[in-house]
Amino acid sequence: QVQLVESGGGLAQAGGSLRLSCAASGLTFSNYALGWFRQAPGQEREFVAAISWVVANTYYADSVKGRFAISRDNAKNTVYLEMNSLNPDDTAVYYCAARPKYIATMSPQYDHWGQGTQVTVSS
Repeated sequence: QVQLVESGGGLAQAGGSLRLSCAASGLTFSNYALGWFRQAPGQEREFVAAISWVVANTYYADSVKGRFAISRDNAKNTVYLEMNSLNPDDTAVYYCAARPKYIATMSPQYDHWGQGTQVTVSS
């Protein structure tokens, strides 16, 4: 049974930083691409960042490019999202997701999802 468990969310001030983690189990982690999505109240879930398997190519939404960084540690079966220069528009529930091998930006393309972690940025 595949499980993805996010952690690291919380309250941050505008301009601050947070680091999200997502620990995976029940899958061969190194064979999977990992993505981060977010969903704000009343809005659709949106793509944030993704990292591929093997060579760890990365891809970011324009809204977070230059502020957020995705990385993975295959030895720990964990993917990270380093979030800097946070602003109130970043407030959302953040989800990690997994799919085989290659990066994708649409949520239906991912097979496995975590339960989400709340990020709140105050102005």
